[in-house]
Formats: sequence, C-alpha cells, structure tokens
Amino acid sequence: MATSAPHPHLSEYEVWWRGHYNFLKEKGYSLRSRYSPDWVPSWTNTDKVDINCEDGIVPPHYLVLDARRIQDGARVSLKRIDVSRHPYEIEIGRYFSTPPLSIDPANHCVPIYDVLEVPSDDHTVILVMPLLRDVVNPSFDTVGEVVDCVHQLFEGLRFMHRHHVAHRDCMQLNILMDGCMFTDGWHPSEQFMSEDLKRPARHRTRTQSPPRYYYIDFGISRKYEASNTSPLEDPIFGGDKEVPEFKEDNFKPRNPFPTDVWYLGHAIQEMFLDQRYSGMEFLNGLVSDMMHSDPAQRPTMDEVFSRFQVIRQGFSSWKLRSWVAPDGKIFSVDFLAHWARRIQYIIRRIPPTHTSLS
Repeated sequence: MATSAPHPHLSEYEVWWRGHYNFLKEKGYSLRSRYSPDWVPSWTNTDKVDINCEDGIVPPHYLVLDARRIQDGARVSLKRIDVSRHPYEIEIGRYFSTPPLSIDPANHCVPIYDVLEVPSDDHTVILVMPLLRDVVNPSFDTVGEVVDCVHQLFEGLRFMHRHHVAHRDCMQLNILMDGCMFTDGWHPSEQFMSEDLKRPARHRTRTQSPPRYYYIDFGISRKYEASNTSPLEDPIFGGDKEVPEFKEDNFKPRNPFPTDVWYLGHAIQEMFLDQRYSGMEFLNGLVSDMMHSDPAQRPTMDEVFSRFQVIRQGFSSWKLRSWVAPDGKIFSVDFLAHWARRIQYIIRRIPPTHTSLS
C-alpha cells in the first residue's frame, strides 16, 4: 500500500515514488534502491558524503523517475501525469506508439511502452517510456553529426504535422536522444557519470554510434481533424516563453502549427547557433525564417524539411567530416583528437552521416 510518510533523506515528491515501489514492482518495474521501503543509505556509518554515492543523488524532475523493466532489464523512464490537467497526453502518445505509425522511420515521438493506472487515484497514471538523455551531451563533433540531428528533428515534427498533431511545446528540453553512444550505463540524475557514480560515463561519438532523437511531453499537444487545416487555440505558454505572437497578444487565438515551427527554430538556435560552434552558418537563413515574427511568414514543416534537403545536398564529405569546434578551441588538443578520429573514420569507411537525403 502506498504511503506518504516523511523520510529524512527523501524530498516530498520522492516519498510518492517510494510509496509506490511495491506497486511498480508488481507491474514489472524496479526502482533504484533509494526508493525501496527498506532502503538504508549507503553512506550510513561511513565517512562518505551522500552526493558522492549512487543512492544519494536527488532526481532532477519531480514527475519523472528511472526504473528497470524486470522482464528484460531494460532501463525505462516513468512519468507521473495528472489526466485531469493533461487529458490528451495518453491519447496522443498511444496514437504515435501504435502501428502503422510506430514503425514509420519518420516517427520521432517517444514510444509509450505501458500506461499504469495508479490505485486509489483516479486522476494519476504512470507512463512507461525508454530512458533517454540530454540531446546536447556529449558535445557534437562534426558537421555531419549536426546534419543528422537537424534532419531527424525536422523529419519528426513534419511527421507530427502531417498527422494533424501540434506539439505546442517542442522546445530544446523536450528533445532527447537514446543512449546508444554509451558503452555502458549512465546515472540518470548525473548523466556525465557511470550508473554506479564511480567514474565518468564512457561513450563513443555520434559518428560511430548514431543516436535517434525524440520529441517528448505531449501534455499540451492537440490532434485535429484532417479537414481542420487552420485550427485556432488560445495561447498556452510552454517551457519557452519567447514566442513572439504570444508576447504580442496572449489572448488572441492562434494556429499552433506555425508556433511549433518557431519553437523548433529557436531550439536549434539555442543548440547550435548560440553556442558559437564553427561551421554552423548553413543553418542561419532557415532558422531565421522559422523564427519570423509573423507566423504567416514562417515556412511549413514540409517546406522546412525540403529546404534542408537542398542545403545538405551541397555538402561534400570533407565538409560533413569537419569539426564543429567551439570558439577558442581551433588549435587546442581537442583539435588534434578530432583529426585522429577523422582519419580513423576514413580508413574504416564510417560514413559522415547516417540519415539519407529525401
């Protein structure tokens, strides 16, 4: 039975997860030892500091927690949602997680593995999804890696729009990637560290092990009838508060599809252009158009995707393999390491990109 009794080492929201430890285990999902009702902190009666222990790290988000699927040991992410506040999240998540959409390679919506109804709480469910990680860590190494990422993001939002779904909050924090780059696990609350928190997490480059990028969080997303080509919605602020049409008039109903285009343009600007990486000039014009202050002047996602295909078509293999160096590191040790990798890729015939022109 769930309990909300306080715990000296757990935050209030962590106590909720601890109270559902046994329920989740019965459903086939195991939480880390920190959330076991029998947990004794590993630093007890030692000279260790809690933040240096695997079970001493507080998760970054109160609604999301990692777990393992008992059946096969797969790492998953659990998201607690209030269906009275977000009534469409399950519907839209399942829509994209069901064949034939779920097997379409253009679909970059996070798959929903399971939906768990929480006992004695009619308004709360737990979504089970793959464990994903921050899209910009580790850093991008080459232009080709950036091209692959941007291609997938454009492809994914275009896919949603073609199926009449507006995300309405596709900011940078709602774009994640899988962990295929990592040779072993990482700690979900300290992504730079190994799962046991004893050393830095080991990983390959995106060229060696290309990740798949995903959109998450459909809490304020909406699905429309195909006949409704220009829906209007009252503005609702997502995580990115800079949308120009909302700042101009946050009461006027707007078409959410052009707003999605702005959100994604701004996310790409934050990830690549604001970071002052070298070699990113090819994104400037398209991102600028996506972020036009007038929603009517923004390209559709079909147009964005087509324009990006034309841009990348002009890139040579040399350009795609070139280093996206942060300012000030052009002649650093990192530059020499990049060239060592680059020569290795050429010798081993590892392609500079892993997405195809469409």
